[in-house]
Amino acid sequence: MLMPKRVKYRKPQTAPRIKGYSKGATEIHLGDYGIKALEPRWITARQIEACRVTIVRYLKKKGKMWIRIFPDKAITKHPAETRMGKGKGDPDHWVAVVKPGRIMFEIEGVDDATAQEIFKRVSAKLPIKTKLVKREE
Repeated sequence: MLMPKRVKYRKPQTAPRIKGYSKGATEIHLGDYGIKALEPRWITARQIEACRVTIVRYLKKKGKMWIRIFPDKAITKHPAETRMGKGKGDPDHWVAVVKPGRIMFEIEGVDDATAQEIFKRVSAKLPIKTKLVKREE
């Protein structure tokens, strides 16, 4: 699963703001088709991996894929049935902060029908509404 090799601080102080639209990665740069987020949400490393496996299985060796999001935010949790206090919990999992307008995945080397099928399968793995966008030449 995706996670940073090193981080400056193990436990982040504040949760990231998810208000507003994505500042970057709003256009397709690498492939022909992209999967764009329409809602703000944290996407976990497990969800990114599930999408990656789905795309790779459907593409086989026909096309190419890029992942444009990376889970670089640690989410901490206390163990179950632990009393209050005793400080901040340990890092539990990693998330990518995704805002509306962000291109999350890109693919190339496939036709329209294949891209639609991949989009349908990937969007079922994600907890947000998404849209398939095509590169404008």
